[in-house]
Amino acid sequence: MNRRNVLQTLGAASMAAVLPVDMLAGSALKKTKFRFCLNTSTISGQKLGIVKYIEIAAAAGYDGIEIWLPDLNAYLKDGGSITALAQKVKDAGITVEDAIAFAPWMVEDDAQRAGGFKQLEEEMNLLAQLGCRRIAAPPAGVKKDPPLDLFKAGERYKQALDLGRKTGVMPQLEFWGASGTLFHLGQALAVAAAANDPDARLLPDIYHLFRGGSGFDGLRLLRGETVEIFHFNDFVNSKPVAEQTDADRIYPGDGDAPIEGVVQLLKEMGGTKVISLELFNRDYWKQDALLVAKTGLQKMRALV
Repeated sequence: MNRRNVLQTLGAASMAAVLPVDMLAGSALKKTKFRFCLNTSTISGQKLGIVKYIEIAAAAGYDGIEIWLPDLNAYLKDGGSITALAQKVKDAGITVEDAIAFAPWMVEDDAQRAGGFKQLEEEMNLLAQLGCRRIAAPPAGVKKDPPLDLFKAGERYKQALDLGRKTGVMPQLEFWGASGTLFHLGQALAVAAAANDPDARLLPDIYHLFRGGSGFDGLRLLRGETVEIFHFNDFVNSKPVAEQTDADRIYPGDGDAPIEGVVQLLKEMGGTKVISLELFNRDYWKQDALLVAKTGLQKMRALV
């Protein structure tokens, strides 16, 4: 190459390093797609059962549903069939996007942790029969003292991911804002990094980001594939943070959370994002469940 060609090549490389991707890739730029999901906690106070939850999610217009393992286990204990439930989901035209579970896979006690992994695998195998590809993996059972060893937690999350590949149901690392253990986005990022696994995924939540003091700018560190599901809700600043509980969650867009900014960050990530309405509001539990589900979906669509 002559001197002019060298300079031209270096100039092109420098421009590629600073220009926005969409200016270089044009129409090839992948844009974020959103799927809307109903976490059944939002209408759990009405105590209608998992079959009715599926019907309501479909009737309200959601793409998918996020179920709770206790509800699924109650259905099976009462004589329900997993095959029949899977057909119910298929007939409803929705998907089971994720399941909320509480296996103690991250705890320090060896025997308890072994039981936790056994429970996790059993739940994964059960969910696979429903066509569900994800399961929440929170710090269930982890004590506040001693402080969580993030490196050990990463090793254990790696084990959970191995089980996910074995069963086809991948664990989404969830942090709880008020847990006192894994409560901060920074901790969750450290655990996911310590796992050193390409399938590591985080499950953020508007309320937990607020309650645990994470804030929202840290979400800029996440790549598109790192987040598949995001729990949507809102909060008000008029009540002290430390006094707020899950029951204080309100419809997204009705409070003080910077949700428009969060939505913009999700749009910039690319890929497919499942935004799931997860509320525990006692006032909503007193209302018609279908009305609550429709109202939540309408508010999420307006934000997106």
